[in-house]
Amino acid sequence: MLPTTILIDETPRCIVRPTDRKALSRFLRNGKSYLLGERQDATVTHRDATEPELARWNDAFALHKTGGGDEDEFFGVPL
Repeated sequence: MLPTTILIDETPRCIVRPTDRKALSRFLRNGKSYLLGERQDATVTHRDATEPELARWNDAFALHKTGGGDEDEFFGVPL
């Protein structure tokens, strides 16, 4: 999948690149308390990353690879 922006009440929270829809659903389910923080009644949605968000994701991924990490170990970056 392409990098996906996770939104909390339409505000970007993080950018992730799940392997498939199942991984995205699992991330949203398991990370819900982290994503919502103090706003437990907020709405969680997702969309394709915009160009500026994609640039930030690519920068973080490049830094991860520079440190010796591989693609399978990198999932996303908070905004």
